[in-house]
Amino acid sequence: MLITPEYVFKDVTRITPDFLASKGVKALVLDIDNTLTGDGSQELPEEVAAWLGGMQDAGIRLTLVSNGTPRRVAPFAAKLGLAYVCWSAKPLPLGLMVAQHRLGVPRRQMAMVGDQLYCDRLAAALYGIPAFMVVPRGPDRGAQVKLKRKWERRHWQEYYDKGGKLL
Repeated sequence: MLITPEYVFKDVTRITPDFLASKGVKALVLDIDNTLTGDGSQELPEEVAAWLGGMQDAGIRLTLVSNGTPRRVAPFAAKLGLAYVCWSAKPLPLGLMVAQHRLGVPRRQMAMVGDQLYCDRLAAALYGIPAFMVVPRGPDRGAQVKLKRKWERRHWQEYYDKGGKLL
């Protein structure tokens, strides 16, 4: 169960404040690549920008946690006006620990949002928080991610075999 998804959303914008409230979540740790934007992109889709604003209006605390470099993450975070953790070493939960302290919430009130099971889902599981997985926003650029996607297939299938739905 460390890798099999708990919840899978068609897109990050499908995660609602009402859903978060039903789970007791008041803070989200957000992955960037293929979660909020395309892999390596500095552009934020309008619908994602609106979603981020809606989350903040609803009182949801947000921060970015990425394995990316400061050169990749800092400009993107600045555009959003969000704090960030780069070089987070996911699936190790160190970046999530830093994020929790910055967000100022108990662990039980935070969740991870990401697209990779062997990175985002596993980090959340190791830290003891829920993971809200999203269908990737675009193609993967790196060979390492492409390889992990092949390994992930059976875990995605386990989710659907157990009656999991695309939310």
